[in-house]
Amino acid sequence: MKQKHLWLAGVFLVTVLGPLPALAEKAYTPPPTAPVPASELKAIYGDRTWLWSAGGGRFDTGDNHFSAYTREGGKPSVGQGRWVVDDNGKLCILAKWYASNGNARAATCFGHVKIGDTIFQRRHPFGHWYVFRHAPERKGDEAAKLVNADTVASHIRQWQASTSGN
Repeated sequence: MKQKHLWLAGVFLVTVLGPLPALAEKAYTPPPTAPVPASELKAIYGDRTWLWSAGGGRFDTGDNHFSAYTREGGKPSVGQGRWVVDDNGKLCILAKWYASNGNARAATCFGHVKIGDTIFQRRHPFGHWYVFRHAPERKGDEAAKLVNADTVASHIRQWQASTSGN
């Protein structure tokens, strides 16, 4: 059972974190910066879906509910939990992930800092910094993958319906 939990946590980490550094122009440590305040992080992520290559994660603001769906490696899984931000520029996703072969909890955090109006992001605490949103924003920015539509809920309902008989 422990292996199933590790596999699910790995699927989450690869799904959410794997593509991000590849999008970076160049990973580096920025000069002294200012953390992005919680209010700005809520405005960036709140009531948006972060589109991933094989799914997405939804950040609802009403109760800070986080929900996600992914089909990484052809195997569907669903995440349900919360998201929290702080004034040190940190966004954390605390979710329980469900798949046909078990479930596991995962906590994933991202740091955000600003230089001028450009926002940098990294996996907290030891990831490499990369541009999350240029000033002005560019088409390829990771922040552009945060969309107003909820592309997750219908996939979760379909997944729940397909697993309710099991």
